Amino acid sequence: MTAVHNPILPGCYPDPTICRVGAEYYLVTSTFEYFPGLPVFRSRDLVHWEQIRHALDRAGQLDMQGIASSGGLYAPTLRHHDGRFWLVCTLVDQRDQARGGNFVLTATDPAGPWSDPVWLDADGIDPSLFFDDDGRVWLHGTRLAREPEWHDQTEVWLRELDPATMRLTGPEHVLWRGAVLGAVWAEGPHLYRVDGTYYLLAAEGGTEFHHAVSVARSDSVTGPYVGNKANPVLTHRHLGRDVDVVGVGHADLVEAPDGSWWAVLLAMRPYGGYHYNLGRETFLVPVTWEDGWPVFAPGQGRVPTVVEVPDGVRAGNEGGGPASAWPPAGSVPPGDLRWTGLRGPADFAEPRGEGWLLRMRPENLTDAATPAFLGVRQQHQAVTVRMVLRFDPAGPDEQAGLAVRQSERDHVLLVVTGAPDGFGRRVLAVHRQAGEATVLGERSLSGGDDPVTLAVQAHGQDYALLVAVGDEQLTELAVADGRTLDSVAAGGFLGVWLGLIATSNGTPSDSVVTVERFEYQPYV
Repeated sequence: MTAVHNPILPGCYPDPTICRVGAEYYLVTSTFEYFPGLPVFRSRDLVHWEQIRHALDRAGQLDMQGIASSGGLYAPTLRHHDGRFWLVCTLVDQRDQARGGNFVLTATDPAGPWSDPVWLDADGIDPSLFFDDDGRVWLHGTRLAREPEWHDQTEVWLRELDPATMRLTGPEHVLWRGAVLGAVWAEGPHLYRVDGTYYLLAAEGGTEFHHAVSVARSDSVTGPYVGNKANPVLTHRHLGRDVDVVGVGHADLVEAPDGSWWAVLLAMRPYGGYHYNLGRETFLVPVTWEDGWPVFAPGQGRVPTVVEVPDGVRAGNEGGGPASAWPPAGSVPPGDLRWTGLRGPADFAEPRGEGWLLRMRPENLTDAATPAFLGVRQQHQAVTVRMVLRFDPAGPDEQAGLAVRQSERDHVLLVVTGAPDGFGRRVLAVHRQAGEATVLGERSLSGGDDPVTLAVQAHGQDYALLVAVGDEQLTELAVADGRTLDSVAAGGFLGVWLGLIATSNGTPSDSVVTVERFEYQPYV
């Protein structure tokens, strides 16, 4: 047995999808407006996970320019069939409903390269694929009900897909409208065939507090489907908001080599009140079968804090042993797959040792564009991020430093910038909340050639902003209220990113920022 602590992927890794191929498990999650998108993880034992690629990682694969925060890439499904990996997903542009849609990527190796997207003539969101034993391929997904009985009622539809042409064919079938009368957003559907019976797994209740997992079954892939009398088969909504894990849902199933079954799903961990700055994270839950139905977290009925994973789930000969700490602490150098930017390739950044050269851009974090920003997910409630930079600003419009990002309208900056009179440098701490910016603190800087160290120390919902010049000790400049930075307060679907920003705020600039080092250090 190996004990693993939930979540298995901490930080904003929502909508997990999983499959096993021979000796290895593979997992992908949503990434919304961040680029590269759709991280691909690999494991041999469901415990130790390694990111091996992003499926969308090159210019020209997908255009996300102009897509606002919490739009973009929603709810992928990963499957493998006949030597080929299939990844279906939705691109959502909340400002332009005509833009985007459902698409499929393929690869013979999950470590890439992945194909360009092939767009599918399919409604709605959350597409999934099912490869039946007779060779037929079925695409299914969620859309708003054509004839709704209540607001936000959705329906799960099914239609055959021709894998040679990537075109839908044959009649459409509506399979499900939710297990509970009045349920909203029956979504995230996945089909399986177990012992000759077809099972439809779906989430419902919305991907927040009332999220839940439900299941139905049928003798035919096209239905009719009959719901489990125990539905919802997993939820935490009956536990109230004062609980360690909330919003449980959006599950996907996988069978281990020993015949055991497991589910990955999303949930959130509130702290400092009903706020979850780490976003929707990926959890692991054991599943058994009783009377022809899956039972999630048997004997507990809730997501366990610690999961005992037997050696029999190990898909290969390697791996095992004590669960390793992930993500690694310390320096986050270029090449670390945790780095992501916004909406497009980071062609403004050049690796330099353990750090970067950042070419300043006019765009800033309020723009639905690709500013000179690189960040990593906040994955711990208590963490210090620290950067050392060299930067000589040309004026008060030029800023470079650290960002705590939730969205265009909600973020915190700790930046080196020019003095208003044009002489010297200063550090500004700025909190943008619901689009309105407030200066939290300001300090003039001495030593024009000395490097500046900036740090954000998150301890619960207090985000202390610290600064030092040269060999000074870090001193606190201001404290930002983290309760304004999660999706409960700001809306949307994202957790917090911590990263680097270099912007001239709308003015042309040829300035370059040297980032000598960036560190991510969790602490107790």
